[in-house]
Amino acid sequence: MKAPAFAYAKPASLAEALALAARPGAKVLAGGQSLIPSLNMRLSAPELLVDITGIPELAGVSLKNGALRVGALTTHAEIEASPDIRTHVPLLAQAAPYIAHPAIRNRGTLGGSLALADPAAEYPACAVALDSVFVLRGSTGERRVKALDFFKGLFETDLKAGEILVAAEFPAAKKGDRSVFLELARRQGDYATVGLAGFNDRVVFFAVGSAPVLFSLDEARKHLKERLKPVPDLYNSSATKLHLAGVLLERAWNTLSTSH
Repeated sequence: MKAPAFAYAKPASLAEALALAARPGAKVLAGGQSLIPSLNMRLSAPELLVDITGIPELAGVSLKNGALRVGALTTHAEIEASPDIRTHVPLLAQAAPYIAHPAIRNRGTLGGSLALADPAAEYPACAVALDSVFVLRGSTGERRVKALDFFKGLFETDLKAGEILVAAEFPAAKKGDRSVFLELARRQGDYATVGLAGFNDRVVFFAVGSAPVLFSLDEARKHLKERLKPVPDLYNSSATKLHLAGVLLERAWNTLSTSH
């Protein structure tokens, strides 16, 4: 199938991008690794595509006041290779190699992944596990939203019309912090069957429902079978995914538990 007809604009600044994004029927394009296929399959039909790639304000990684701010246009490959991210937010660096394939990691972006809110995506789970904060910018100013409050459901977020996710802020790792990222898939690069992102006593499962599912480590160990209700997919039943989630939890326990 071919994408529906739409207008295209490539703003040179964030202010220009925000003005364009506020127009009715506008859709923001970052890396395009998810949006373009959805256009081709007619799952999305914007009137105006606002291409924000290349806007300087949306790029870069910086450490300030105990948090690492990662610009929305930072690619998966840049996250994987960044010494600052490996040092200060190792969970994010651990997750990046699991995302699709190198060609997609070279173009896909942090902001695009978070804003899409695919329930099988790696970064949303990491962001919730880290209790990170998203910086959203609109025509009326800036909002800061906790990751757990940002993801509302299947491809549904707290982004309001005309807003752009400009950055995510992750707490910089302290001595003694523990993180683990685990994912099971049919083949390397495929969508996850089940995944887990863990940080200290927080574990987040993904590819099990419409949004990341947060547990405390102790709660997950005691009540996972009663409280996690995975949604089946084309290849796996709910029971199979629950079993696999338990396998990942046991593996994660070895890294996260202070008593191990």
